[in-house]
Amino acid sequence: MARTPAKKKKAGAAPVEGEKVKKHADLRAKTHDELVDQLVGLKKEQFNLRFQRATQQLEQPARVRTVRREIAVIQTILGEKKRVEAAK
Repeated sequence: MARTPAKKKKAGAAPVEGEKVKKHADLRAKTHDELVDQLVGLKKEQFNLRFQRATQQLEQPARVRTVRREIAVIQTILGEKKRVEAAK
């Protein structure tokens, strides 16, 4: 019987799960104002990326997805903090 080769990771594979958890923990440790400031910066970056894509000048197309997901994570954490405050 022939051996099947081990699956290789893609060059642009997603980060290891532990890295995501670490990053999320770092975000949860930030204050509300720090998260809002970071969210505003990401929204501006998303706006600029959208214009770069429309004018065919986008150099890192994967950055659009990354920024969108970072925005979602921050909004989720802000919602969690809001619910915790409301429960008190």
